[in-house]
Amino acid sequence: MLVSRPSWPWHIRTITGLIALSGASLLSSASALAQSVTHPMDPLTHDEHWTVVDVLRDAGRVDEETGFTLVTLHSPQKGQVLAWRPGAEIPRAAFAILKKGPDTFEAVVDLISREVESWEGIEGVQPTWLDREFGAGGRAVLQNPEFRAALERRGITDYTDLVCWALPLGTFDRPERRGRRIATVSCADAHGARTFPWNRVVEGLAAYVDMDSREILEVVDEGVVPMPERGYRYDDETIGPKRVIPTPISVEQPGGPSFELDGHVVRWQNWSFHHRVDPRVGLILSDVRYLDGDRSRSILYEGHLSEIFVPYMDPATPWYAFNFLDAGEYSAGGLAKPMTPGFDCPANAVMFDALVGGDDGKPTTTPNASCIYERYAGDVAWRHFDDFSGTTETRAKRDLVVRMIAVLGNYDYVFDWVFQQNGTIEVRLAATGISNVKAVAQELAVAASEASGMSAANGGGLPAANGGGLPAADRPDAYGRFVAPNLVAVNHDHFFSFRLDLDVDGPSNSLQVDELKTVRLADDHPRRSVWVVEPTIAQREVDATRRLDFERPALWRIINPSSRNGVGYPVSYHLMPRSNALSLMVPEDYPQGRAGFINHHLWVTPYAPQERYAAGTYPTLSEPGQGLPRWTAANRSISAEDIVVWYTVGMHHVVRAEDFPVMPVSWQAFELRPFDFFDRNPAIDLPRTP
Repeated sequence: MLVSRPSWPWHIRTITGLIALSGASLLSSASALAQSVTHPMDPLTHDEHWTVVDVLRDAGRVDEETGFTLVTLHSPQKGQVLAWRPGAEIPRAAFAILKKGPDTFEAVVDLISREVESWEGIEGVQPTWLDREFGAGGRAVLQNPEFRAALERRGITDYTDLVCWALPLGTFDRPERRGRRIATVSCADAHGARTFPWNRVVEGLAAYVDMDSREILEVVDEGVVPMPERGYRYDDETIGPKRVIPTPISVEQPGGPSFELDGHVVRWQNWSFHHRVDPRVGLILSDVRYLDGDRSRSILYEGHLSEIFVPYMDPATPWYAFNFLDAGEYSAGGLAKPMTPGFDCPANAVMFDALVGGDDGKPTTTPNASCIYERYAGDVAWRHFDDFSGTTETRAKRDLVVRMIAVLGNYDYVFDWVFQQNGTIEVRLAATGISNVKAVAQELAVAASEASGMSAANGGGLPAANGGGLPAADRPDAYGRFVAPNLVAVNHDHFFSFRLDLDVDGPSNSLQVDELKTVRLADDHPRRSVWVVEPTIAQREVDATRRLDFERPALWRIINPSSRNGVGYPVSYHLMPRSNALSLMVPEDYPQGRAGFINHHLWVTPYAPQERYAAGTYPTLSEPGQGLPRWTAANRSISAEDIVVWYTVGMHHVVRAEDFPVMPVSWQAFELRPFDFFDRNPAIDLPRTP
């Protein structure tokens, strides 16, 4: 299963790094070049996508009803990739997950021999939601007399402008529904809408549908709620007068980007890495290395988003079932969505297209699915003013950013991998888009407060009657906040799990936890206390699960015990969190169990190529306990092993008025920082010019 690809001549390999960004034809050339296979981790090409479809069809494995929920690269063995050198043979295979009727199958297709390498039925799971299922469930309920009668009670008899969609059920409140492909269906009034009518949902009405049989299992009507009088738009025509920005800021690189591209391999400053866009998890960065003198040192074999979890906090129908494992449930059409040059990425960015298979497995192009650019924001890399000499040494900081934007229904998520000159990788993510709202009969929060016996003194927050305890359940904003008349944005969480296969100077690594502990000094000492570092090596998986605790601070470091820096310490990379959050759901809550990876911020597992997704390979309609909780129950050894680090970033979203009608970006981040990896500041060699 190997193919020989000669390395490209130098002038061909670097042309995409020297693009004149205003030339559309050159941008097209960049996309065309990226479709050649020059590295084992390259994404599937257009021809390879078609090979998957043709081979499975010729083998009698698929028919016109078969749905492809995933078609992606079947990653070669890690040892093969690490041993591979340009010009050598390249292994190529594809991995696919297919839905045939109620059954799920996994296939591996050898792209060189054009043969089905493996075909396996997977029992008791549900694959990712197909694009065609969103509308199919909606069409089914509109044929149901009970659902139609509920619409008529709301004055809806003409379905011309009605949009109905089916989502996989996130909570199984009835055991008899488990193991079935159950959807919850909601509708919205799209009359006059220019964008999706998120704020004109038919509230209090939902149907539950078996998507395999199209049987309507139940219609739930919790009462008529008046439709908000108008939609809320955010286009130029409706937002009102624009502010004046008198002096423009331009981003220019007259000589073109200073990074080099060799297919999907990027070289910048002392960094080199491979990048691709995967349909399920988006950006995947692999073989991340840093050139330290004449040594090319490994840091990260593979890093990528693993899962997104968004549970809503309203017990009403259908809101209680809205707990979305977005990457696993909703990525059939590709997680990455098109970006707008000059806005989503700056003018000096190089844009990259990506391919994704549709429900029929056939490839379609996602234009501008990722971008790479350099930025200089006026930041300082390092500086010092010396009082003795009266001189200042200072250096300007430049970064390299790899970006992708995911769009999952109402939310947009920006993902940045930021390479810094000092050896640090910063992973940034931002939420923006549309906050999910529900229609309520009450118009304003003030009136709601008065109806609940609340005083203006507490800002319409918590009921005065119970001393500021739990909200009154009959308040329209009991589980969210008003953002417009008759519209309440529901409280919810966002959790993002990242899979980080760190190889710090090689694959044999350990997790060292440096706890900062207070030491009380002798009574006759002028000081009473200091803190010291108490290191511990995690031996097994149970030792590695960690939560952030500001009262018990600790450094989480991935060390290589067999590699030492100049003063004798084991080399390491420090996973440094920023702001974060933990779930507030009780352990027995079904959504909490489905997304068990949110139980801890940090997990460490031994490398296992099949363990890629924190909530398991099949989180759609899943049972609790999948993914990380199940794998780590084996309590495997993780000391001086090839290990994988899993880190979860969380945030609670209490929606404010400023988040409506479209939410400003809200950033979260963490860093992978060198810690005793180098013998000195690796950015000390920066020139005076930025």
